[in-house]
Amino acid sequence: MTAPYGSWPSPFTAQMIAQASPRIDGARFVGDEVWWGESVPAEGGRVTVRSSSGDEILPAPWNARSRVHEYGGGAWTADAEGTLYFVHGGDQRIHRMPRGGAPEPLTAAGPAYGGLRLQHGRLLAVREDLRPDPHVRAIVEIPLDGTAADDESAVRTLVSVNGFVAHPALSPDGKQLAYVQWNAEHMPWERAIVSVMHLESGWDAGVPSRAPVQPEWLSDDRLLYADDATGRWNLHLAHVVDVAPPPAPTPPATTEPFCLADADTGGGLWVLGNRWYQPLDDGRVVAVRTNGSDEIVLISPDGEVVELLTLPITAGASIDDAQGSRVLISGAGRTVGAGLWCVDLDDGTITTVTGGAEADPVWVPRARPVTFDGPHGPVHAFDYRPTSPDASTPDGELPPYIVMVHGGPTAHVSGAASTAYAYWTSRGIGVLDVNYGGSTGYGRAYRERLDGQWGVVDVDDVIAAAQGMADAGLADPARIAIRGGSAGGWTVLCALVRGGTFAAGISRYGVADLRMLAAETHDFEAHYLDGLVGPLPEAESVYIERSPLSHADRIDVPVLLQQGSDDRVVPPSQSEAIRDALAARGVPHEYLLFEGEGHGFRAAETIVASLEAELRFLGRTFGFEPRLGA
Repeated sequence: MTAPYGSWPSPFTAQMIAQASPRIDGARFVGDEVWWGESVPAEGGRVTVRSSSGDEILPAPWNARSRVHEYGGGAWTADAEGTLYFVHGGDQRIHRMPRGGAPEPLTAAGPAYGGLRLQHGRLLAVREDLRPDPHVRAIVEIPLDGTAADDESAVRTLVSVNGFVAHPALSPDGKQLAYVQWNAEHMPWERAIVSVMHLESGWDAGVPSRAPVQPEWLSDDRLLYADDATGRWNLHLAHVVDVAPPPAPTPPATTEPFCLADADTGGGLWVLGNRWYQPLDDGRVVAVRTNGSDEIVLISPDGEVVELLTLPITAGASIDDAQGSRVLISGAGRTVGAGLWCVDLDDGTITTVTGGAEADPVWVPRARPVTFDGPHGPVHAFDYRPTSPDASTPDGELPPYIVMVHGGPTAHVSGAASTAYAYWTSRGIGVLDVNYGGSTGYGRAYRERLDGQWGVVDVDDVIAAAQGMADAGLADPARIAIRGGSAGGWTVLCALVRGGTFAAGISRYGVADLRMLAAETHDFEAHYLDGLVGPLPEAESVYIERSPLSHADRIDVPVLLQQGSDDRVVPPSQSEAIRDALAARGVPHEYLLFEGEGHGFRAAETIVASLEAELRFLGRTFGFEPRLGA
């Protein structure tokens, strides 16, 4: 059939998108089975744990979700006998559940826990206590006998800081603890350190590092970790001196690179429990390498030989667990949806555990990597063209486009097959996913392009990308919208203030006023703006000048604002301030407040309502009649 772009019939409904490709949240070998975490949008985004035998290990209403650092992560683990340990989203306590049994608490009410790590029969966790002022984070050991369920003092504190900690790892002999720590004045990708503590003496010292992630012990005196001291997150090996008893020698460790590459094994430490690599018992290492897109490599014990594994994963790769020669790897790819694979490195067998379905190329476009010239250097993006086997458009019409702006801003998109994007492309609306300056996945220099320039470089880059598509004759320059959430929502609003490129904007829980954000946001990001904009009060004039709310009178195109009522990262006051400013001037706008949602939408009904509202909004703005149903 022939129909205008945007009004093509599509098999992808909002209900389908809400249920498609549940998020994989960690995976473990448990006896002869594989267990994995999986979100359930139909149940409000609850995270359950499933097994390869077909069982649901964690039944409703239990929810494996941590709120440590607000973004959580590492909310469950399990032992070889099938005992599940998890943080329940409702109370943030750690619970133990024997297979087939009922959950019982292991910690008392009050603090939140995350980043669970079960090693050598000992359960470690990151604990966040927001009751004292200042707030306290710690790495703790949880007794498995349940004595801490009623007595908080039974939890053994291994490390306690006023800043932040992540990635606890016990040495094989159980005497030393490695972990990542950083202070409140910096984000972990700006400045952090690997620390090693001797648990008997209490002596603690840092391993030379710049922005490290994921320390893993290879032996009692050899520690592997990823760090971006070279400008890319690469693996490094520390030779650690046994520091008991003090006084300890200085330095506590000597370090050397382990298989350097012009790619990243690591990323922004937004959530706890991320796994970018796994050492095997025989000394080999399986690792993610990211340079725009992800690849999985096998590294020899001496770090000299690298073998590229033949897997469909190119985005969101995580090396979740290793057992013998087998490795669990989750992610998505240009040709497959999100999934989990088991790879036997000795015989080459690759088994799909869950998900990973081939995307139909007739309906789901392959992401096309594109690069544009911007005022600050190259701008990387992925282009998803309008695609349908059943519809075409009259000659001469160019498609409308949505420029997608990820959050963070220290995040990354990798061009995976996406039914969420097919919701748009199958209707004749193109999608351009932009990794603007500040994104990870292209090295430290690309990431630091945004330092002090948030609201400038990101806006310049998305404008350059949109203009590049229009100049190439691939997008209708009069019908380009911009859409983003959180930090991406900030860039949306800043770009609309700039004017002249985008004909509509969709901001999801976006930042509107920097001073308001500095005053209201949680303490994990309390000083993030120091690096992105400048410290207060010295940079207050910059905060005012950069904020979209200061220049809301310049926004003259329709805006759709969406917000979660329980968002503690970017509170509703931000979206509501922009709403009120637009209403005062009569600018077309819509404001949707979703009750019970936080920073990011999880419930199926929210996802459906949000997508359908966006499609109707673009139809009104761009002059096409959208088809909501199949």
